Amino acid sequence: MTDNKDANRQANRQAALDYHEFPRPGKLEIRATKPLANQRDLARAYSPGVAEACLEIETDPATAAKYTARQNLVAVVTNGTAVLGLGNIGALASKPVMEGKAVLFKKFANIDCFDIEVNETDPHKLADIVTSLEPTFGAINLEDIKAPDCFIVEKLCRERMNIPVFHDDQHGTAIVVGAAALNALRLTGRRFEDIKVVSTGGGAAGIACLNMLLALGVRRENVFLCDLAGLVHEGREADMTPQKAEYAQPGGPRGLTDVIEGADLFLGLSGPNVLKPEMVARMADAPIILALANPNPEIDPDEARAIKPDALIATGRSDYANQVNNVLCFPFIFRGALDVGATEINEAMKIACVEGIAELARASSSAEAAAAYQGERLVFGPEYLIPKPFDPRLLAVVAGAVAKAAIDSGVASRPVADLQAYKEKLDSSVYRSALIMKPVFEASRSSPRRIVFAEGEDERVLRAAFAMSEETIDRPILIGRPEVIASRAARSGIPLNTDNYEIVNPESDPRYRDYWETYHGLMARRGVTPDLARAIMRTNTTAIGAVMVNRGEADSLICGTFGQYLWHLNYIEQVLGGQGRKPIGALSLMILESGALFIADTHVHPEPSAEQIAGIVIGAARHVRRFGLEPKIALCSHSQFGNLNTESGRRMRAALEMLDAQSLDFEYEGEMHSDAALDPDLRARIFPDSRMKGAANVLIFANADAASGVRNILKIKAGGLEVGPILMGMGNRAHIVTSSITARGLLNISALAGTPVASYG
Repeated sequence: MTDNKDANRQANRQAALDYHEFPRPGKLEIRATKPLANQRDLARAYSPGVAEACLEIETDPATAAKYTARQNLVAVVTNGTAVLGLGNIGALASKPVMEGKAVLFKKFANIDCFDIEVNETDPHKLADIVTSLEPTFGAINLEDIKAPDCFIVEKLCRERMNIPVFHDDQHGTAIVVGAAALNALRLTGRRFEDIKVVSTGGGAAGIACLNMLLALGVRRENVFLCDLAGLVHEGREADMTPQKAEYAQPGGPRGLTDVIEGADLFLGLSGPNVLKPEMVARMADAPIILALANPNPEIDPDEARAIKPDALIATGRSDYANQVNNVLCFPFIFRGALDVGATEINEAMKIACVEGIAELARASSSAEAAAAYQGERLVFGPEYLIPKPFDPRLLAVVAGAVAKAAIDSGVASRPVADLQAYKEKLDSSVYRSALIMKPVFEASRSSPRRIVFAEGEDERVLRAAFAMSEETIDRPILIGRPEVIASRAARSGIPLNTDNYEIVNPESDPRYRDYWETYHGLMARRGVTPDLARAIMRTNTTAIGAVMVNRGEADSLICGTFGQYLWHLNYIEQVLGGQGRKPIGALSLMILESGALFIADTHVHPEPSAEQIAGIVIGAARHVRRFGLEPKIALCSHSQFGNLNTESGRRMRAALEMLDAQSLDFEYEGEMHSDAALDPDLRARIFPDSRMKGAANVLIFANADAASGVRNILKIKAGGLEVGPILMGMGNRAHIVTSSITARGLLNISALAGTPVASYG
């Protein structure tokens, strides 16, 4: 057994080293944000053009935020004297940790970061070095500096610098602890001002956490701080600092065992096994235990629950519920501070951060967080006091609250005028579809529509239905068994309100007879018997949803979260086809770093005819305009402007002639290769008289293999986010998604379905 453990430990060690070494050493690189492809770019980026930016900043230092990266650049500074779990390992050895911190800034808040490791242990000299960096950075994150030096460095830097200085080991931990305590007290019906707090560990993080609890309402006389020398009390001289002295209790020496009696909250930032089971037994009912020592907490959560089953427990470990992780705080508090040009991070901003984190845990969990933490029940309660780091809503909620607090407290040098618009901008940086979908959501709010989901028991559908109730005025209709929907919603923490949605139970809906008779009436002369119609209306939820739309009981159907696309399309055509409606094609919007790109036909016609291609082009143009974009459509083929007499080229040329015979008000061109469609300079060399200017934003392919292949390559290899596919030609009465769609994708397609404009096709 020991040999296996050693082997696993060695394998994990090597995997970690390989992660840091390959494919190139370290975890960071620097990338240019401006083109540097020719002499013109060089003249603007460096001499002589760079002088113009320099002179502007010399005249008005505030313009550095316009002409440099400073407003989005943070320094993570350490001397490596107190690296978490490793101790005083020195500046150079701490570099992998600081690089990791920089990666977290970028990942969670899109903040650029330089890690700066300084060989200086004198806190006054270290403060001198840090303050000299102010022209370079928009903010300073102090990291892994031992106490009490960290207090000195931060104090001096805050006094001398006009940018935010934040010691994350202190305040980041304190903020997340504050959020956990806030929600724990809420669950147990207690108030900060009434609780007794016992804490172990008088280091930087411990003192900062106690300061935060006081800011939230805890009374100083109710705080009992213990360390290796016992209770911090009046008159004690051993191992004392001014920070500890602030929490000195009257009376003589006592130990943790003496002061734990009746404690409501234990805060541990000390070492393993400090809190004994017999001490937990002496605490108040439903005690709050924040055992944050790493890697091993002050008490194992299972041991604590064996004594107090009603205990609310948080640790610093990711393999237990309620991990107190600074990443819930520091990226977002810096994001908010930088965006409004805050000159400091003050108490109001910290409290706003606490409240934002706590509020998010009380809300329903996001689909993205649920996907990242599969198997965990992310429902507010004893096992979910604080949100998970990969909850994308943290950015807008927490950074938005911090920005508002900075503005309200008067430390914002660039206050934003519209906080709601600011939060939407933050959301758009997380949900890449948010910005381009904005006109669609606005259009969908013009009048309420009823959207029926064929696969109403799917968790993604349930999340989309809840989001619809919060973000739109449309009413979701779920086809599924009520007990299954209720249990899955409860298990996933989705608070579906029965006032906001409707359920159609295929096993017992009273309209069953009406539905099968309607379906039989449509299909009687196409081989469907009454018995078959009855069976289909009991088992085929896509057909049920289509019949509902046909009967006017719903305005649009969404299906396809499982099953094959053409199978669903068959029933939609059967029930909703006719009266000028027929499937034209499937249009997929791919959101890329370079912008939006539409692809068609990805699903409907395996080999579209010239006439069908012309219809796809016209339908695509209508739908592209739903997103507030002007279509530039390229007809893509193996042939390029007639250079090959291939079958696909002939169909594209014939489609072009059909389009030319009509008076169309959008740009289109073809046939051409996709690189010529996207590169106007290449196109100009090949075909100087092209009627299309600039890059195409719609690619129409001659067969579904090519369209679907490009769509999937863009999604997997280029990180493209898909909106759709959009079923064109059905008057917005039905859309078929694919099995890989997310809850956010379903919300987007429901907004498209919720737009009451039949002319969009």
